[in-house]
Amino acid sequence: MNFIISSTTLLRHLQSISGVLSTSNTLPILDNFLFEIVDGQLTVSASDLETTMRTSLEVEANEAGKIAIPAKLLLDVLKNLPDQPCTFLVDKTNFSVEIAYDNGKSKMVGYNGEDFPRTPAIENSSKTKVSGEIISKAINKTLFATGNDDLRPVMSGVFCQFSPQDITFVATDAHKLVRYRRTDSTATGSSSFILPKKPLNLLKSNLSGAEEVLLEYNESNAIFTFNDIVLVCRLIDGKYPNYEAVIPKENPNVLIIDRAQFLSSIKRVSIFANKTTHQIKLKLAGSELSLSAEDIDFSNEANERLTCNYDGDDMEIGFNSRFLMEMLNNLDTTEVKLEMSEPSRAGLLMPAVKDNEDEDILMLVMPVMLNR
Repeated sequence: MNFIISSTTLLRHLQSISGVLSTSNTLPILDNFLFEIVDGQLTVSASDLETTMRTSLEVEANEAGKIAIPAKLLLDVLKNLPDQPCTFLVDKTNFSVEIAYDNGKSKMVGYNGEDFPRTPAIENSSKTKVSGEIISKAINKTLFATGNDDLRPVMSGVFCQFSPQDITFVATDAHKLVRYRRTDSTATGSSSFILPKKPLNLLKSNLSGAEEVLLEYNESNAIFTFNDIVLVCRLIDGKYPNYEAVIPKENPNVLIIDRAQFLSSIKRVSIFANKTTHQIKLKLAGSELSLSAEDIDFSNEANERLTCNYDGDDMEIGFNSRFLMEMLNNLDTTEVKLEMSEPSRAGLLMPAVKDNEDEDILMLVMPVMLNR
């Protein structure tokens, strides 16, 4: 099983799937890339058992076959080679791999490709096509709000809901919640599933935005196919909390403010906030917003005033400054709107004016109780 391929082409393909490789694999063979050749087409796979990624490319090959090649060694060799054809000579008897290039060659020992775990076949799957731009935007807007609690694995992923009217992506860690909805992308039936963080990060780094993604899913797995990449991942098992129930419906107090100004003011004031609660206080009266933070233990405090457009009763409400900063960083409109009902209820943050009529984004942040 010998083949010839350009070093930079191979490196580019390997780097696109190398994010799957885990440093703490239970099976030694998972530290390898699986190379499979069928009819002059090379398919390279990487897996950590939960997530598998494959990429395909054309090669000059004389026969079919498969071999597992050590991933780190191969990447290190290719990174240090200038662009040139590399000849791979694979000995099927002892699984040794020799890579010959212009001024030398390197040798390593691989594994039997047959021992590499097989990707599960998806049965009774539903299919839908979604633009890469929508998926990458949805991941960017929601991923930061996912939780890290091992006791509640459902909250560590992004909840995806497909319906004939729209598609919705939701992430929450019980302190903050993001709901991202698109009406310009729909599915034939209604279904929902929870995608883990790792495949979402891999999608984020591989989607350019211009492609169309074929998504197939059933109750346990999802497959994303785009460009020359196939990503297969196991879904998070469990029931997602009813997020619609926690979004307050009546929010008469509405603040509209310049996003960049609000964000930089929070950044400055939060330097003086308590290091465990990160609490800052928003005091709203008329067209003025006062932000303040204090750390009683060290007698540190800061106050700032901003002009804003506020419609509602005078109120004081406390928030975790880190959550507010993350949310404001993930909104890209000039002005944002913060809707509140009372100091003990969640606040809703959203763009003041929609740039795109088909896009609906809502961020919810739980308040921090103010100590009187």
